[in-house]
Formats: sequence, C-alpha cells, structure tokens
Amino acid sequence: MVRFLIVTLGCAKNEVDSDRMRALLLADGFEETADVANADVAIVNTCSFLASATEESVEATLSLAEERAEGVRDLPIVMCGCVPSRYGDALASELPEVAAFVRAEDEDGIVAVVRRVLGLGESDGEERPETLRTVEGTSAFVKISEGCDRFCTFCAIPYIRGRYHSRPADEIVSEVRSLMEGGVREVVLIGQDTGVWGCDLGEGETLASLLRRVAEAVGPYGGWVRVLYLQPEGMTDELIATIRDVPEVLPYIDIPIQHCSARVLKAMGRSGSPEELHALFARLRSEIPGMVLRTTGMAGFPGETDEEAEELYEFISEEAFDYCSVFAYSQEDGTAAARMADQVDEDVKLERTQHLIDLTEQLGFAATASHVGERVRVIVDGIEEGEDGPELIGHAWFQAPDSDGAVHIPYGEATVGDIVTVDLVDSFCYELVGELVGEGE
Repeated sequence: MVRFLIVTLGCAKNEVDSDRMRALLLADGFEETADVANADVAIVNTCSFLASATEESVEATLSLAEERAEGVRDLPIVMCGCVPSRYGDALASELPEVAAFVRAEDEDGIVAVVRRVLGLGESDGEERPETLRTVEGTSAFVKISEGCDRFCTFCAIPYIRGRYHSRPADEIVSEVRSLMEGGVREVVLIGQDTGVWGCDLGEGETLASLLRRVAEAVGPYGGWVRVLYLQPEGMTDELIATIRDVPEVLPYIDIPIQHCSARVLKAMGRSGSPEELHALFARLRSEIPGMVLRTTGMAGFPGETDEEAEELYEFISEEAFDYCSVFAYSQEDGTAAARMADQVDEDVKLERTQHLIDLTEQLGFAATASHVGERVRVIVDGIEEGEDGPELIGHAWFQAPDSDGAVHIPYGEATVGDIVTVDLVDSFCYELVGELVGEGE
C-alpha cells in the first residue's frame, strides 16, 4: 500500500482543496497517513496570502526535507497551492528539495503528479469520485467560487487565484447533500467574495437563491448553513431577507471592512465611509433578530495617519463587533500598495495593531459572556479530556467553526455529530461552559 501525507497551511479554502486531493488519491487506491515516517510521498498545500504565510509554507517544506534526510525512507515532496501559483517556474531552482510543483488550478491532477514522482506509471482508470470531499467532523467548508475581481491594492489573491468564477449551484448542492449524508451537520459557504456569487452564471443566480437551495438540502438533517467573507456591497435586500427568513441560514455575517476611513478605503481600492458602514450594520441588527457580526480590521496601511488609525479604533468600539480579526498591513510583492511611497513605520504599525487587538478582545470576551444564561443548540464536535474528566466540545450557532471559540460540556448522553440543547452557565475569554438539558426540561 502506497501512503501519502498531506500538510495543509493557510485558510479554510485550502482545507477544501486538500479534501479534494485526498478524495482523488484515496479513489486511486492510495492510503493516507498522518505519520511522516510511514509516508511514501508528502503533499504540502501552501498559502501565500502574506509574506509570512509564504515563509511558513517554505519552512514546512524544508522541515519535511530534513526529516527525509534523517530517515531511511525516500520521501518525495509535492508542493501545491498558492506558493506555486504565485511564484511559478522560479521555484524549481529555489527549492530543489521539491519533486514537483502543482498550481492551485491544477490540483485535480494530483493523482498523475504523485504517480509520476513515485514512478508508478499511469492510473488504472478508476472512476473519479462523484463528490471530491473526504470530511471528518461535524462542520464542512464548501467553496462556492474561486478567484477575485476586486484587486484591492493590498491583496495578491487575484494574481494567485485568478479572476472570479462561480461554482455551479447544482454542483454545490450535490456536494452539500453528500456531506450531510456523511454525518456533517453544518456547511459553511466560503469564497474570496461570496456576495457576488452567481454574477457570471445568468439572471436569477444570486447568493440568496443559492442559500435557499442549500437550506433545502440541510433541512431534513436539522443542519445549519453559515456564509463567510461577504463584502459590504454584497448585502442586498434579497440576501438580508433570506438570512432573516430561512431558518437553516444562521444570522451570523462576516463582513471584512478592513478600514472605515473613506480616504484609506479609496487608497485600498475599496469603497465606503464610516457613515455608510454604520448604516449597514444598524440595518442588519434591526432587520435580522439576534444578528451576530464578525469583521476584519487592518492597521498600518500606507499613508494611514494617527487620526485615521484612531478613527478605525473608535468605529470598531462603537460597533462592538462580536468577533473581529486584526492584521498588520503586509507589503506584498506585486501589489499596488507595496509600491506606495508612504509606508508606515514597522514599530508604529505594530503598536496600532496591538491597540486594536486589545480592544477587539475586550469586546469579544464581553460578547461571549453575554450569552451566559441562554439555552442554545450546540453541535458536538469532539470529546476531550478536561481537568475534571472527559468533556464534550462543541460550538453554538453564534460560533463559526475553527474561528470563534467553543462550548465545553461535561460528558453526558451525547456523541460527536449530535445537536444538543445546552444551558450556558459560564464563560472565559471566547470559550463557554454549558450543561446538557435533558428531555422534557
């Protein structure tokens, strides 16, 4: 049996791509291992969104090469994803330790690449699996699009992943049904810009129409639908009404604003103003009961003044987002912002970043604590050994998987994959403590 190891770096979209490659390899007769010592080939699915992510990807690859050198097994390494897509042919001379490079758009050909580096010859022609996913767990990310047309001046994604294209609705819904049949209870729709899904598919194809179809697929299983990475312009009347009126679609919206200053947003190649953003969030909270909001803020964009940094701080404080990720601006090769003359001093950038992090943690911890006393439904994701014995680990509807903390429940009559009713009794940071509610309570 020929065994492969997959190392995935970066965002949830890369996790989806790794799932696809895993399914293709398993269908061709390979076996997966989590132990490098038992692997016959290693696949590194890389991230290159930031320079630091590229460095991490290269370091992970070189670390595998070092383990190979110290061991007795030959271990060809295949580098996939964003780093090959961004740097292309230059990698072969820079990383001779790697046997093959596979761009993101070519990952469905992983079987042929792995067979070639292992000297196994061509595949025996087994049928391609109908659904290219092998998901373990109760939540699954589902990509609904690829690429991006926004060309924000700080972002390299359009150069890495290409122009925006929507995945067909029938294909998405088929995958969702298969995932639910396999035990998944929550699907999280993701893409670089989910709000414009369908813009290239024809009249009537919108994110709202897709959400309604996906909701029909998860409804019989009592499942949830969550959508991430919505730009402010994507919040149409139709979408707001769908999130409000379709029970399976969670009232949880992730809108990465990056900044609020009209001048900074324009320099970023984005639109908006503090007044427009305040109005949008006020509308969402007014029209969608229980609305939970996540956003992203960037500190230290070129030309950002002390006054504009404070403007972003005050905006986030006023909105009191439930969750907010904060990033320091990174000067990425090939982007327009990297060529701007007024780069912010690194120490100033980091100081502004930490200032925002301190604020968002204060707000986030308070938002988490506000749920104490509620009775909620929780998806059980796993069982872990706690200080007082085994405990169930799950997440409530207002917690996106792998992002927003978890609910810790003393071990009881439940198992992984169950959706249970829980009384929330305590909180710490972004974590919550709950107690199982018995039948009839």
